[in-house]
Amino acid sequence: MEREKFYITTPIYYPSSDLHIGHAYTTVAADAISRFKRQLGSDVYFLTGTDEHGQKIQRKAQEAGQEPIEFVDEVVSKIKYLWDRLYISNDDFIRTTEDRHKEVVQKIFKDIYDKGDIYKDYYEGWYCVQCEAFWSQRQLKEEQGCPDCKRPTEWVKEESYFFRMSKYADRLLDYIEKNPDFIQPSSRRNEMISFIKSGLEDLCVSRTTFDWGIPVSFDDKHVVYVWFDALTNYITAVGYGQDNEKFDRYWPADVHLVGKEIVRFHTVIWPIILMAAGIELPKKVFGHGWLVLESGKMSKSKGNVIDPLILIDKYGVDAVRYYLLREVAFGSDGYYSEEALVNRINSDLANDLGNLLSRTVAMIDKYFEGTIPEPKETEDIDEELKKLAAETKTETEKAMEKLEFSTALASIWKFVSRSNKYIDETTPWILAKEESGRPRLQTVLYNLAEALRIITVLISAHLPLAPLKIRRQLGIAKESDLLTWESISTWGALPAGVQISKGEPIFPRIDTTKDKKETKKESAEEKEGKKAKKGSKEQEEGIVTIDEFKKMDFRVAKVLEAQRVPKAEKLLKLKVDVGDKVRQIVSGIAPFYQPEELVGMRIIVLVNLKPAKIFGLESQGMLLAASNEDDSHLTLATTDKDIKSGYPLT
Repeated sequence: MEREKFYITTPIYYPSSDLHIGHAYTTVAADAISRFKRQLGSDVYFLTGTDEHGQKIQRKAQEAGQEPIEFVDEVVSKIKYLWDRLYISNDDFIRTTEDRHKEVVQKIFKDIYDKGDIYKDYYEGWYCVQCEAFWSQRQLKEEQGCPDCKRPTEWVKEESYFFRMSKYADRLLDYIEKNPDFIQPSSRRNEMISFIKSGLEDLCVSRTTFDWGIPVSFDDKHVVYVWFDALTNYITAVGYGQDNEKFDRYWPADVHLVGKEIVRFHTVIWPIILMAAGIELPKKVFGHGWLVLESGKMSKSKGNVIDPLILIDKYGVDAVRYYLLREVAFGSDGYYSEEALVNRINSDLANDLGNLLSRTVAMIDKYFEGTIPEPKETEDIDEELKKLAAETKTETEKAMEKLEFSTALASIWKFVSRSNKYIDETTPWILAKEESGRPRLQTVLYNLAEALRIITVLISAHLPLAPLKIRRQLGIAKESDLLTWESISTWGALPAGVQISKGEPIFPRIDTTKDKKETKKESAEEKEGKKAKKGSKEQEEGIVTIDEFKKMDFRVAKVLEAQRVPKAEKLLKLKVDVGDKVRQIVSGIAPFYQPEELVGMRIIVLVNLKPAKIFGLESQGMLLAASNEDDSHLTLATTDKDIKSGYPLT
């Protein structure tokens, strides 16, 4: 039986600067539904990537004193590192600077031109560099600000190619009306219908005033308009014009996940491009809301953004993902606050799920020597727990199919809470006091272990790490048949007799108390004196404290380039990818390595060393190496496995 396919995309992100928590929100949502669909057995293709052309990128690169490709390479490496840290399970990462994409864009542009739907004329009007969007006078306010980002627009006059958007307006309206699920949620659908009915003008689809873009194949004075270029990525990635079998398998996309600010591009421009090219339209475009701060919408240019990497380091990836998916109804705007994040961690993850696991394994360890008991005596309350487990599976499926992540998690946590209540109602500690209560105690503890197994399956799409931690403590980490969605269709799949492995709390509670009472008060002078005395002794003995060691940021780095430093016999200049950026390191290893043999090598680098000037070149880190006593031989510290760039040493 052929598996059902499921093709989902995020918007491809614009690498003008680092991404923020709002971008993570979209990608985590796409990852959750992708993981869920894989649980159901679907053939999933999950795409994300970067949109790297346009005037805005060219200007940013000029400001940084770099070539555009150098500029975007650095930002893209950080984006990939962020997705790794968030455990994003994408099947492809597309960059619009790749040759495979360039070929498809030029083909689509030429095909539509040959049909007569693209023509040459002169564009004269307003343009927003920030949004890479053209605006007519009637669409602008009196102050000429961009309707989307409110920034000033620029008056542009240049020779351009135009796309006959107006020709397809009625056809698009008819499609939207006949396919009510095409634009979701319904509020976005209504907005787009109103926008189309207000009148579509032909779209300028090429530029001549800058050159950072894909050249028009038949007129190299022009580069393709960045949105025409970017939107085409969704068919490039599944092999349009290059791999017909793959394209026929995955297209049309089942859902494009986008932020509400770019719904217009995806539900008006993109479908009309596809109509003109004779390609089937995607099944659904879902425009979700924003995570906003009290000060308003997050904006890279305003500098009021939240860095998800900082939150991951502070609270863990599962906590960040849970908050993003649980706190706000997907589709609506919601407020972000760190206080709300901590509250979710403490109440839902630590108090509810973490406490359920801790109590269960502790009682199995205490009363049955760490072995999951076989169920014996049953009561009506057991059936209530089993019934709710089945209902939770059904409710989760329905919510996830509708992209209602918060609803799905609320349903799962209702079952988590009921399982905790089950402990209080069955009072295992009382049953354990008498031998006559032992058969009933066996059933209660088995049911709790089985509830936890079912919970690990239910939350696997949302939290990538916690389920494995729970299964390890339950002793079933390697039992793959107990991890499938189908395995929770009936109660009782967990085998009795399994040995548990009691562990640390999977979600330690975060202490929100700012002022802690000290059992013994010391003056500032006393504290400093003790600290100095301790430090002096350690220095004498050559000891490094754990706090001092933690300050050193050692990372795996991939060597991208290596070359000799002119007039310096011992020096090599390396470009290395350390995850968050590409760095230059100058090192005296020329007597031991040829530049070409270093390229591609994964080495260990200290990245938070203060930059130094070596032979007039800035060195932004230190390589780790070992040499013999007379320095006649040296070898770099490397990894024995293919570890991703940027991963820290632990």
